[in-house]
Amino acid sequence: MKNASHLGMTAAFTGPSVPALISERRPGIAPAMSNVPFFTRDGDRFIPTDIGVSPWDRKSLHGRVVVGLLAFVIEEHHGDDAYMPARLTVDMFRLPGLDPVDVTTRLVRDGKRIKVVEAEFFSGGVSMARASCQLLRRTENPPGTVWSPPTWDAPRPDDLPPPDPKLGMNGMWAVRPIVGSIGTVGPRRVWLSEVRDVVGGAPITPFVRVAVGADFASPFANAGDRGLGYINSDVTLYLHRLPLTDWVGYEVVNHHATDGVAIGECWLYDETGPIGTATVTALGQRQMMGKPPP
Repeated sequence: MKNASHLGMTAAFTGPSVPALISERRPGIAPAMSNVPFFTRDGDRFIPTDIGVSPWDRKSLHGRVVVGLLAFVIEEHHGDDAYMPARLTVDMFRLPGLDPVDVTTRLVRDGKRIKVVEAEFFSGGVSMARASCQLLRRTENPPGTVWSPPTWDAPRPDDLPPPDPKLGMNGMWAVRPIVGSIGTVGPRRVWLSEVRDVVGGAPITPFVRVAVGADFASPFANAGDRGLGYINSDVTLYLHRLPLTDWVGYEVVNHHATDGVAIGECWLYDETGPIGTATVTALGQRQMMGKPPP
């Protein structure tokens, strides 16, 4: 399949119109960021930059950049405004180093109402992660009323004081803490915003924005009062709509663990309301991360 950028356009899930509180730029797509991106492009290959290294191993890539790049390539090759990327699952079964990256995609199902795309992440020629994305055609909600849990009542990011600049892994992303924090026991809520593009020269889109941040559900839901003792092996992102704002809110709603296997879940919001959920599975680690992000 041809790369959309080679056709002189960008296929992107832009979603509905952005309200006035955002800006008058192209709906949902931010201007290119001046900070160092997570990857640069060399033809069809992606070259990692040092900013995307993992807190677990400084010689490997952070899970968020793996998820973000897979989402980027899926959208670039198969993006269609008529379809909503309703579910993205990424299995991360090896820690990729800083070698050049290749991503392949395969259209499994190209239906009138549902599309299914698979993607695979290769680092140094070795498969490190795989993704599956389900795209559903946008239509209308059926008539009637369905119960939903109440939305959160969090203050907007602009109403919160800027935190310690060391938060967000020293500038990998921006943070506005709301309640609770990693290292404490109790409810946790936070706003996150991306400060750098996944791929240099490609402004971040709403889908990539929420995908690259979804890995945060693991430390946010699974860290305890002694630090982070779990490393996630997957991320699943469920979305009923795309974010309309640069800030995405995370609210921990679940964590359970048995025999060193944990699950965690966060509800996701933008500044206008709920957008979906991020869930993870994780493995217990012998060595704790004493001061995990944000």
